[in-house]
Amino acid sequence: MPVVDVDPDELRRFTGHETEDDELLADLFELGLEFEGETEDGLFQLEFEADRLDRLSVEGVARSLRYQYGDDRGIYVPNTNAPDWTIEVDESVPDERPYVTGAVIRGVDLDEAGLDSLIQLQEKLHATMGRGRAKGAIGIHDLAMVKGRARIEGGENSITYRGVDPDGDSFVALDDDAERTPGEILTDHPTGETYADLLDDYVRYPAIYDDLGLFSFPPVINGRRTEVDTGSRELLVELTGTDQWTIDRMCAIICYALDARGATVERVTVEYPDGDLDRPDFEVTEKTVAHDRIERALGVALDEREVVDLLERSGLDAETDPTDDAVYTVSIPPYRTDVLHPVDVIDDIGRAYGFNALEPEYPDVSTVGGRHERSRHERAVRETLVGLGFEDLLNFHLIGEAENFDRMALDPSDDALGAADPARIAEPYSRDYEVVRTWALPSLLMVLENNTHRRYPQSLAEVGLVAHVDPEEETDLAEERHVAGVLARTDASFEDAKSRLSGLARAFDVDLETPATEHPSFIDGRAASVVLDGDHAGVVGELHPEVLVEHGLEVPVVGFEFRADALR
Repeated sequence: MPVVDVDPDELRRFTGHETEDDELLADLFELGLEFEGETEDGLFQLEFEADRLDRLSVEGVARSLRYQYGDDRGIYVPNTNAPDWTIEVDESVPDERPYVTGAVIRGVDLDEAGLDSLIQLQEKLHATMGRGRAKGAIGIHDLAMVKGRARIEGGENSITYRGVDPDGDSFVALDDDAERTPGEILTDHPTGETYADLLDDYVRYPAIYDDLGLFSFPPVINGRRTEVDTGSRELLVELTGTDQWTIDRMCAIICYALDARGATVERVTVEYPDGDLDRPDFEVTEKTVAHDRIERALGVALDEREVVDLLERSGLDAETDPTDDAVYTVSIPPYRTDVLHPVDVIDDIGRAYGFNALEPEYPDVSTVGGRHERSRHERAVRETLVGLGFEDLLNFHLIGEAENFDRMALDPSDDALGAADPARIAEPYSRDYEVVRTWALPSLLMVLENNTHRRYPQSLAEVGLVAHVDPEEETDLAEERHVAGVLARTDASFEDAKSRLSGLARAFDVDLETPATEHPSFIDGRAASVVLDGDHAGVVGELHPEVLVEHGLEVPVVGFEFRADALR
């Protein structure tokens, strides 16, 4: 889940409520934002649901709080000025990245906190909706340093989105002193090396030009000439990508955040060869939802005025259908990328009502539920692991492909645990959740990586789902439940992991054998198969230094993983 650093003092300033930290955190929890701790600078680290991208900044979180407090109601759409800038889309733009959008921001006052919030919003949008910049990338520039080309028609300023050869025009990129061509940026600049794979198949690269030359190389890096700092008062926001809707929604989120800081949004004209667009796109969309469906889903009786009130407190507008007062037409603001279905509207109503205020009821059925046998077995495994000193975890089943394989020094074609063709998500919301994990150890290593600031030793375990593509299965997918554990401490060794496995095997009355084996993620000579009652069920050993370095771990780590059904 994305984690955002939020300045609590800025949050109080934007909401206008001088609440104590404990009360503020309780209010944030009601929004679904969980407190993960504080940074060294005293910023709140808030984990939030990945669908609410409008909360990737302090401005967005404050907006939600103001609705929750009742200070704001209904839809707000920023006023915009008439366009003075045009983005011309040249026919040389690469077919792989044909779309562009943008906005001009006037009168913005950015202090250090405001600039940090803007940069964080930009990068979090890249990581989520932009899919690591592959689907959408944002460039923010100091407008005073952009020299627009004067247009004969109307005297507007214009910039051009076009293609450039890898060894074509050069420019000085951010965090650099030398002029480099786009091709040289990809090989000689750290940021270029990071995002070079996004342009692997491009013959020509995307680029944005003003009257002085190239100043933006999306989706990689901006030019140093237009760098934004606390002295910048007017900004040019440009986004390029593979989908117009995606970059338009990303642009709207940024514009709303800057509007909250008192800036004025000015429209731009995007000139495609086949027609013009007026941007940013602040179009309000609509969903319809029936009153009885709301009551069935929430289990409470509401009158029409209550439903409209709850929707307005969610930042939406609603009115009843003139021909059917049992149906609501609900207006959705442009920054709400998560409202895709009437159920999403009902979810907002429930949150505004307060899920804690809902009274639980027994269903009117004649049977009583109970735990499945597998669930009872896994609960016993978890309790045994806790008794052996492990902390029980529940990780996501979805993971990034690089996390599952590359960072574990594993290839899908290897003959080893975890090496398999993964089930891929056709339209992943983020590159962090591209595939269903094929094994559980990568998830535990990611937890260790995110907790290097915590005290050692750390002993973590999980019982959870893994899966891989298998044409012989009816669903083409083989699903398994795995038990995995890691021990991170200065003296961790193979014997420590094996002793924990031995205790687990004794608790379930199965015989354990550990014949030597090889696995790319483990040190040669310090890895073994996990054989339970003669069944080769998994692997145990000392994690390879290459894997530890990749995860920023400075202490030895041992781990094990095997099929949960082998303990029965």
